[in-house]
Amino acid sequence: MMFRNFYEAKTMNTAIKRLEKWFEKIESYKTQFPAFVTAAQSIKHHQAAIMQYFIERSTNASAESFNAKIKGFRALLRGVRDMEFFLFRVSKLYG
Repeated sequence: MMFRNFYEAKTMNTAIKRLEKWFEKIESYKTQFPAFVTAAQSIKHHQAAIMQYFIERSTNASAESFNAKIKGFRALLRGVRDMEFFLFRVSKLYG
């Protein structure tokens, strides 16, 4: 919950401070929760991209949702042989 709360920050500076506080907390529990340390390292690695959220307050959730729909549609067909027809059907269904 502490990690999620950093997204509720009004400014990027506040978010960075909250995230740093979360990193410190994870560091203090690293022997008890090693999986959180791995997650924290991944978040640190992508921190610059994550902080972009605070500039426009937008995410790529709609693109991810659309990709999931296409993957589901492709799974129904059990593979794609004719790519041109597949793209045509996708454009008619979701376009």
